[in-house]
Amino acid sequence: MLEKIGITKNLGWGFFGVMLFMMGDGIEAGWLSPFLIESGLTIQQSAAIFTVYGVSIALSSWFSGVCVDVFGPKRTMAIGLAVYIIGTAGFITYGFSTMNYPVMLLTYFIKGFGYPLFAYSFLTWVIYKTPQSKLSSAVGWFWFVFCAGMMVLGAWYSSVAIQHFGYINTMWTSIFWVCLGAVLAIVVNKDKFEKKKLANKKEAVKELLKGITILKSNPRVAAGGIVRVINSLSVYGFPVFLPMHMAQHGIETTAWLQLWGTFFLGNIIFNLVFGFIGDKFGWKNTIIWFGGIGCAIFTPLLFYIPVITNGSIVMTSIVGFIWGGLVAGYVPIGALVPSVAGEDKGAAMSVLNFSAGLSTFVAPAIALTFIGLVGAEGVVWIFSALYLVSAIIVKFIRIPDEEGGKVKEKTLLVTS
Repeated sequence: MLEKIGITKNLGWGFFGVMLFMMGDGIEAGWLSPFLIESGLTIQQSAAIFTVYGVSIALSSWFSGVCVDVFGPKRTMAIGLAVYIIGTAGFITYGFSTMNYPVMLLTYFIKGFGYPLFAYSFLTWVIYKTPQSKLSSAVGWFWFVFCAGMMVLGAWYSSVAIQHFGYINTMWTSIFWVCLGAVLAIVVNKDKFEKKKLANKKEAVKELLKGITILKSNPRVAAGGIVRVINSLSVYGFPVFLPMHMAQHGIETTAWLQLWGTFFLGNIIFNLVFGFIGDKFGWKNTIIWFGGIGCAIFTPLLFYIPVITNGSIVMTSIVGFIWGGLVAGYVPIGALVPSVAGEDKGAAMSVLNFSAGLSTFVAPAIALTFIGLVGAEGVVWIFSALYLVSAIIVKFIRIPDEEGGKVKEKTLLVTS
């Protein structure tokens, strides 16, 4: 049954493990920024914490794919778990509890190295083990469990936990969830992965550097990386300022957390839908029309709907659900980019993983840079314009014939 829906059966427990790991990682995503501001930090300081976090995620993401080639997925994922625990424990003990701003910057930076090494290494594992005809569907399942954990289960769990445990103790429970997820994905999951055979350290270093050199040797991969950055801008940019915007229009923190979970309920459902649609309707068509154009419309609409409806929870939920679904319209990028990379799928995944991580840095950085100049409203319109740019970029990425899919491109990228 798993094979029929696009999941390689030997990796089934890994998908469930990633969901629990990302649930732990996403516990504070929806409330940390407003809590820090309420505790005395400025919005710029809060954005800076998320920005340095994004830098470490980007760096970790860049090498996650090639590290799988060199060290294997299980070892790379175990390293990610260890780094996550160290960073989280340090952030809570020495930074968060006493609101020590420099320590929070350092420890949240360390924490950011954790989840890409864990989750994106598993995604690379999936790319290698999945047949081409099911690739978009398998990527859709990955983003389903990723977002279900980080954006939905993490938000819903924390909305209840902070009322019973408080903010600090709720963060401590994240370590339990990531460890449980790691046991399922690394220990219970029995799939075997053959690392690349490298003759010496020089070859190992060369393989690791492919995550960088492929940007020059294959411009199609670089273009796909830019699109992947744009994909998640609103996802990581909204938490910096949208909770405060919602509060100004009658939607308080607890309601916001529940809304955020609802938004990403749409996202996880359509991660699956657009995975299957991508294999049938075409990878590029799905990204352009549902991802790029759809997000360009609904990103500003989500900002304005609380204003127009005087903070209507129902209307905000509906628009947010659709917005979350359209963000998933980019799912086929995970199939498209490895397909134009030939034998260097690990390197291509490093670029995509880096781009996903870079988005966590770029999004709050855009907010930090422009919110003082054009306000939150202006930042939203910047995100909208960039979504249109991503649709144009995808239009010019040419891919070879793909058996089992509807995309039948015969020419290479015009700029290559």
